[in-house]
Amino acid sequence: MLVTAGREASESAKQWVYRVLRRAIMTGQFEPGDPVTINGLAETLGVSAMPVREALHRLVADGALELLDNRRVRVPDLDQQRFEEVVEARIALETRAAERALPFIDDTRLARLRAFDQQADQALATRNFGRLVEANFDFHRCLYEARPGTVLLPLIESLWLRLGPFMRRAGETLSETYEIDRHAEALAAIAARDAAALKAAIAADIRDGTGHLGHKHFEQMDIARKAG
Repeated sequence: MLVTAGREASESAKQWVYRVLRRAIMTGQFEPGDPVTINGLAETLGVSAMPVREALHRLVADGALELLDNRRVRVPDLDQQRFEEVVEARIALETRAAERALPFIDDTRLARLRAFDQQADQALATRNFGRLVEANFDFHRCLYEARPGTVLLPLIESLWLRLGPFMRRAGETLSETYEIDRHAEALAAIAARDAAALKAAIAADIRDGTGHLGHKHFEQMDIARKAG
C-alpha cells in the first residue's frame, strides 16, 4: 500500500505526486522489479494521469525508475557490482555529511534525532517494517540537513533512491544483521561532539543494514543459480 503525505497549499499536483513517489521509493514502498503504471498510481493518489506521467519521467531521469523498451516503467534492480558501489558511495558521502553537520546540531535537533530513533525501535519491536524504514530515513535526513545549505544531501538522496527498494527487505532481517544499535552510537557521539565516532557509527549503520542485506541477497541468488 502506498503511504501518501498531505499536499501542501503551495504545491501543484505534479509537485506533490513527484514528492510522494520519490519518498515512497526511498523508503522501500516499492520492491525491485515492480512494474509502475500511470493509471494505477493515478487511481491510488486520486489525481489525473498527467501529473503522474510527469513525475515518472522525472524519476526515470533521477535513476529511481527505468523505462523499458516497450515503454513500460518499473523499479530497477541492481546487480552486485552496482549495489556495492552505491553502498560505498553512501558511506563516503554520509560520513562526510554527518561530520560537517555535527557543529550545527543543537539540543532541539538532538531531541528530534532521539525521537526518530525511538520510532525506529518501536517499529522494529512491532515488526512494522514500512514504518521502520521511514523512521531510519527521517533520522539520517534530520542529521545531515542540520548544516545549512548542504550540497551533499541531494547527492545522498540520489543514492537512497537507488537503494530504497531494498530497504524493506533490510528491515525484515534487521534483527539478524543489526546486533549493535548504531543509531544509539551516533547519538552518543553527537552528545560527546566526537566527529570520528559519529563517522564510524554512520558507516557501520550502512554496512550492518543495507550492505549486509545486499551481500545476503546476492549469495542467495548465486546459490539458486547454481542449484538451477
